[in-house]
Amino acid sequence: MASGTISDVQRARRVLTFGVCGSGKSMLAQQIADRIGVGYVSIDDFCWDPGWVQASPEELDARVIPVLQRDAYAVDSVYRRHNALALERVDVIVGLDYPRLVSLARLLRRTVRRVIRREPCCNGNIETLGRALSRDSIIAWHFRSFASKRERIREWEANPMVPPVVRLKRPRDAEALLAALAPL
Repeated sequence: MASGTISDVQRARRVLTFGVCGSGKSMLAQQIADRIGVGYVSIDDFCWDPGWVQASPEELDARVIPVLQRDAYAVDSVYRRHNALALERVDVIVGLDYPRLVSLARLLRRTVRRVIRREPCCNGNIETLGRALSRDSIIAWHFRSFASKRERIREWEANPMVPPVVRLKRPRDAEALLAALAPL
């Protein structure tokens, strides 16, 4: 088993935070980065250009691979095409394996807030109501990817060939992790 512990995160220099849309992986990765003293990386900023133009696979490689080769970081996700490299490089995976209701409620609140306030996200893009309700929306993606992302966390946790996985099942597990990582 590749089950990890809080001490794995405390010792880590390269952390992959992974979970479904809306689970809170970006916020958690930022907080982990602050506590262990490494840089935070938002993968979506590399994947989306202004105007909601998705980077080509070649451009995505050119942006993400150098990040994963750095000596220290907390990254808030990884797209499937970069799984192998990420698993070779990271010291620990923090998997947010929350029930759908938790991540969906968070995603809906965040999306509504961003639409109303016109908050920039993903490399300066603005979510709109039309985009939020479209077939290609982050909400639709949540439903399409929920099962596979949770399964990936569990597969990684069961695989002794990957870095340790700290699987968080409830938001209070993340709170406990952050409390244990409190700056010295």
